[in-house]
Amino acid sequence: MLTIRHAKDTDLSDIIRIETENFSPEEAAELSVMRERIAKISDTFLVAEMKGRLVGYIEGPVINQRYLTDDLFHKVIPNPKESGYIAVTSLSIDKTFHKQGVGTALIAALKDLALAQKRLGITLTCHDYLIAYYEMNGFFNDGLSESVHGGSTWYNMIWENPKI
Repeated sequence: MLTIRHAKDTDLSDIIRIETENFSPEEAAELSVMRERIAKISDTFLVAEMKGRLVGYIEGPVINQRYLTDDLFHKVIPNPKESGYIAVTSLSIDKTFHKQGVGTALIAALKDLALAQKRLGITLTCHDYLIAYYEMNGFFNDGLSESVHGGSTWYNMIWENPKI
């Protein structure tokens, strides 16, 4: 059974393990940044557990603009109490649990969180090969991103809160 909850300090080593197995060294978040995200934005940092094992996470700060910017991958800003978009800076699943619905469950939980917190929606960037995955999860492709994070090409994906 999959359990989704807010991240805590004791999850850090598993989070870093999963982050580095799924992202290139240029794209992966540093240990210090992840530690700061857990400390400052735990209200928008969710982890998935299965049988006591951390198998994935989704996280990101709340921002007041529609698209995330590259600085968000390196600095952590506290979340405002209301409005804004949750800007996903990482969705990552343990390789052993790929294609088992963990990512989709985390996205659904983040949508529920966005509704409960009365956020405008969720914004993220992804590689072209992930566009269809995010569209399947209710996001729409809002075109090429200005992001150059990790030296890659990214696309803006948006999920709008239907209640706002």
